[in-house]
Amino acid sequence: MTPGAAALLAAAGLTAGAVNSIAGGGTLITFPALLAIGVGPVAANITSSVGLLSGYLGGSIGYRNELAGQGRRIRALLLVGVLGGLTGAVVLLLTPASAFDAAVPILILISCALLAAQPALARLVAARRSTHPSGSDASWTVRAGVFASAVYGTYFGAGLGVLLLAVLGILVHDELQRLNALKGLLSLVVNIVGVLVFISSGRVVWAAAGILCIGAYTGGLLGVRLARRLPSHVLRAGVILLGTCVAVTLLLT
Repeated sequence: MTPGAAALLAAAGLTAGAVNSIAGGGTLITFPALLAIGVGPVAANITSSVGLLSGYLGGSIGYRNELAGQGRRIRALLLVGVLGGLTGAVVLLLTPASAFDAAVPILILISCALLAAQPALARLVAARRSTHPSGSDASWTVRAGVFASAVYGTYFGAGLGVLLLAVLGILVHDELQRLNALKGLLSLVVNIVGVLVFISSGRVVWAAAGILCIGAYTGGLLGVRLARRLPSHVLRAGVILLGTCVAVTLLLT
């Protein structure tokens, strides 16, 4: 790996870690960076998932107080997340490279749409919570939503947190910070499952994943401070613009 490629990945990991802690969508930064240094789309998606895992771990540690008292809920939903994450990872590995190449621009645009819809989803969650003050911790509807989100999360991870928080916020009654903590833990477990499957496939570019991992962890720590100064909508707009440009470029090439 050239020094320039390493520097690009370090910057991408740092930025993605910060973005994930503020608005989400870090994959939309690391994925094109890996493509830019010559990694194939499937391997880039897998390597990005491995490299960004450290950021989810840091978030769950930071939210440990909000996770207290959610043991029953966690036990009910973790298995669903594991099964969904396993399904998405296996489907990715079984998908022909040519088919995934064709799907990537569409997946990126879907991820951008999820980020763009995040404020509207937040308003929907708030409205739902005010008019429906109760919700089942682990109804089959909640489990189905978590499963579908987990499948998407290991197949192509950008927007996983947005999906999970929308499902939990609309269908489960609790304080939003506690649900955000649960979302973070589920995201961590889903990504761990995906990473274990990906490691066994032998398709991880380890040098790149290591650089991303260090950068993402550092960026996640810095992102908490940045979140206090930079409006999330500004960062979200930047990530959406980048993702759209990448998708259009891939469609035209």
